[in-house]
Amino acid sequence: MYTKDGEDYFIVDSHIALWDGREQNCRNIHGKQFIDCFYDYHKNLSPEDAVWPYDEYTYYGGGRLMKDLFTDGYVDHAIFQPAYLGDFYRNGFGQTEEAWALTQRHPGKLTYNHNFDPRNEQAGLDRLRADAERFGLKGVKLYTAEWHGDSRGYKLTDPWSYRYLEACQELGITNIHVHKGPTIRPLDRDSFDVADIDAVATDFTDLNFIVEHVGLPRLEDFCWIATQEPNVYGGLAVAMPFIHTRPRYFAQIIGELLYWIGEDRIMFSSDYALWTPKWLIEKFVDFQIPADLDEYSPLTTDVKRKILGLTAARLYDLPVPEGLASKIPVEPAAEVAVGATA
Repeated sequence: MYTKDGEDYFIVDSHIALWDGREQNCRNIHGKQFIDCFYDYHKNLSPEDAVWPYDEYTYYGGGRLMKDLFTDGYVDHAIFQPAYLGDFYRNGFGQTEEAWALTQRHPGKLTYNHNFDPRNEQAGLDRLRADAERFGLKGVKLYTAEWHGDSRGYKLTDPWSYRYLEACQELGITNIHVHKGPTIRPLDRDSFDVADIDAVATDFTDLNFIVEHVGLPRLEDFCWIATQEPNVYGGLAVAMPFIHTRPRYFAQIIGELLYWIGEDRIMFSSDYALWTPKWLIEKFVDFQIPADLDEYSPLTTDVKRKILGLTAARLYDLPVPEGLASKIPVEPAAEVAVGATA
């Protein structure tokens, strides 16, 4: 828990990873390109004292993860959102077995979400059912731009995608986290387009679609979709570090999100280990939208509490301290008025 000026904040880091980008795990040049692009985001958007050495960044292990999140980083609960990227990495990028083992050792602190790729068709669907039973899945992380043989991406509206989402309904996997943000070399930018969220959110109203990275650089497209689809949420991974490098730009991002969808559908994440949560949380709690941007709603303490953890706590049914339980957001209404929080 983070405390500042007598106010407590229950922190859920809703997007973390445990990856292996070391040279020996790279299947080809694309694995090196991918981790190098990650590192460029890390070093260019982090405070100087929060930049890691490159070799440590490619693989950091569970011990460092626990320290950075829970000992130093104020996090109360964190959710793994792994990417597979089997075309780039011999043993996958996200380390399933190591992450799952950490979750088993720290069940009150970590939730493991898994991934699927609908291009694996029936075999992958069978695997999803087995994974749901093994991991007790409440959520999955999807990478629509991931390469798969000759394919360089898929859409959530593809026929096999619908079969997988129908299986999620059946299996109680209600939280569908989808990377819809900046591209990562060598993936194709347009394969992360947000447009397919519109149809699946309409057709699967009992699933929550968490659009990771709030669609950046397509924030406006995301907002127009999310305001009419009350089961669409915005994950702040990648948006958060602009609070340091470009605070006015961050104010515009968070201001637009508050205007269009409100604080009950915005979720904090550090995107660890792209960035570490400590400095992000400290800066966010202190942050205020500049006075001259008066078209945006203020970032009150209660708004920050919801974004930093209470919304994710509702989606994942996480226990929160008694004093904060009454502040957990309610289920979004079926109709959402544009600018309701302005």
